[in-house]
Amino acid sequence: MTPVPAALLQGASNFRDVGGYLSTQGRRVRRGQVFRSDHLAGLTGEDMLRLQSLGIGHSLDFRGVNECATTPYAIPGVERVALTIEPTVIARMQALVAQGVVPTTEETVDLMRETYRDFVNHNAATFGRFLKHLLEKPTPQVFHCTAGKDRTGFAAALLLSALEVDRATIEHDYLLTNQLYKRDVRLEGQGHPHVMKVLWQVQPEFLHAAFEAVDAQHGGMRDYLHGAIGLSTQELSALQQLFLEKG
Repeated sequence: MTPVPAALLQGASNFRDVGGYLSTQGRRVRRGQVFRSDHLAGLTGEDMLRLQSLGIGHSLDFRGVNECATTPYAIPGVERVALTIEPTVIARMQALVAQGVVPTTEETVDLMRETYRDFVNHNAATFGRFLKHLLEKPTPQVFHCTAGKDRTGFAAALLLSALEVDRATIEHDYLLTNQLYKRDVRLEGQGHPHVMKVLWQVQPEFLHAAFEAVDAQHGGMRDYLHGAIGLSTQELSALQQLFLEKG
């Protein structure tokens, strides 16, 4: 497993290289090719130069329509690609609050688990486009959502799964968000503290819910990648050739 990296950007947190992990076949995921982050709307001029020095040519943006409108960004030399997945858990939470219901911590966790099951069952086509874009545009790329934790976390889990990294290592990468993500101070005081604590962190149970759905409803990760995600055997092999160092 790779250590927690030092912050690379001043205007974004949770930015890190997805590379460095070993696959179950003993091949290491290439560094400097794919990065994950929270949103990129607060980058400084130095940050943009840093992205240019990394050779990043595309940013793959999982945010919803309103999120993108609220915090737009443009980075010279970087093409933004919209892979829109609306933040449904927020809508569900707002619906409960409108009914005068304040969910408990356990109910909030259940909502998050359901969100991850939705990633698997309702957003597979979008995550499939994500993997195919990485394959078709083999320049360094960064992918992100708002906090870089849920949509981004599942995308990273899918990519690393496709590269045959074991689930314990994938979970390790996923949980780094709790050390690296810095919540926007403008969000402080919004919502009930016990609810917001769940929403702005990641828990193993969230990712487990996704993996359980993959295994129980799709026959395991390989069948899921070939089925709902839509990768052919040749595309999966090409992805591994592109992003794994030669053994």
